[in-house]
Amino acid sequence: MEIGICGIGRMGGAMAERLLDQGHRLTVWNRTADKTKKLAERGAAVARSPAAVGDAAQLIITMLMDANAIDAVYDGPPGLLAGKVRGKLLIDMSTVAPETTRALAARVRAKHARFLECPVGGTVGPARDGKLLGMAGGNAEDFAEAKPVLDQLCRRVDLLGPNGTGSAMKLAINLPLVVYWEALGEALSLVRNAGIAPEKLIEIMTDSSGGTNALKNRGPKLVAAMKEGPKAEVGFTIDGMRKDLRTMLAVAHGMKVDLPVTAKALDCYDAAAKEGWGERDGSSLVVYRMDHAKGAKA
Repeated sequence: MEIGICGIGRMGGAMAERLLDQGHRLTVWNRTADKTKKLAERGAAVARSPAAVGDAAQLIITMLMDANAIDAVYDGPPGLLAGKVRGKLLIDMSTVAPETTRALAARVRAKHARFLECPVGGTVGPARDGKLLGMAGGNAEDFAEAKPVLDQLCRRVDLLGPNGTGSAMKLAINLPLVVYWEALGEALSLVRNAGIAPEKLIEIMTDSSGGTNALKNRGPKLVAAMKEGPKAEVGFTIDGMRKDLRTMLAVAHGMKVDLPVTAKALDCYDAAAKEGWGERDGSSLVVYRMDHAKGAKA
């Protein structure tokens, strides 16, 4: 299939590699063109604008940072919706507020195109291996058309309801994860100076009620970071988690729901970013918190 992708960041690039591996023909675009070079070397066509992606592809995927990036890519003279998208299926896989998704769906349909949201759980490794968790929102016909491609990207993908439901579910699954890294850092701060080897700390924590799938996946990298500093491959940055936390709080505010732990977690992530940790992997917040406990007594 001829697939277009707008947004070749860490996740978009990894998904593009996966689709090339599956034999699809790709047309890609990214605001920073250098990020498309690796894909071009593998045979992907590089478009000059999002509109050109809309012209070239049968099915178009967008993976973008936030609502502002969505507006910039979809709208305006060089935007995706200025291309020949009539009758085509557009799939947005960004993590944004449900209201952003619903507004985007309306703009897409005004151009006589079709729209499905499918934000995903997982980071760069699962994206390359086709093991993401997909949370779709839209109608059943569009989901059925998209599913063969989504199945190549995801170990599981579900249609949850109309537009907005996938975005809501994605925020819900991200919330415990971002809170967890701060909680784990605080927990390990209690034993920071107890003389226990990092391998043993992570092994016991993973095998306890304080362990999660995220810790099982990131455990070895955390051990290395505790020994050498946070040099692990970046999957989902602290800055990305800050963006998601702000989105969660904004959505909750609109619902008149209080998220006190989430609000405090954002303060903790903001503090790490102010000290230059923003572009590091989110799990490195554990090391950041432990570093702040260096002077504590065992």
